[in-house]
Amino acid sequence: MTDAAIRRFWDEARAAVPALPAEPPDSWAFGAEGDRSQADELLTLVLRGGKTATASSLWDYEAAREPLPVVGTRSIVLDGAGAPRAVLETTQVSVVSFDCVDAAHAAAEGEGDRTLDSWRRFHESFWRLHSENERGFAPDMPVVCERFRVVYASWRADF
Repeated sequence: MTDAAIRRFWDEARAAVPALPAEPPDSWAFGAEGDRSQADELLTLVLRGGKTATASSLWDYEAAREPLPVVGTRSIVLDGAGAPRAVLETTQVSVVSFDCVDAAHAAAEGEGDRTLDSWRRFHESFWRLHSENERGFAPDMPVVCERFRVVYASWRADF
């Protein structure tokens, strides 16, 4: 997505939510990089209200040398085609081992049947296939559990 498209979206968001700052935040898509259908599927869950949480590997943050999310951070979420669709604000962050992620977090992620067992199967598979670090997956790996709220969404009929 072009910087101009991000700027247009951010200006639209700021018109609807004047408290947003002048400069747009970072933008990203849910799911594995380049997996357009996964990005769209997860974003749809967010826009419909069923997904209010996400989880990431702490090891991936370290491998990418990216800072962890912090409460109050806003971001622009892109669809699978790279178009900006929503502004999210982080409301809670905790780091726990994979085997200590609880059922409430799994349900808040809104995926599959929303059970902890389903969450564990999906995320183990995801990190084994798509991890950005050489360690991949381990049952006691550190997981960044993040809760968020939708600040602004641009729902279009073509999505």
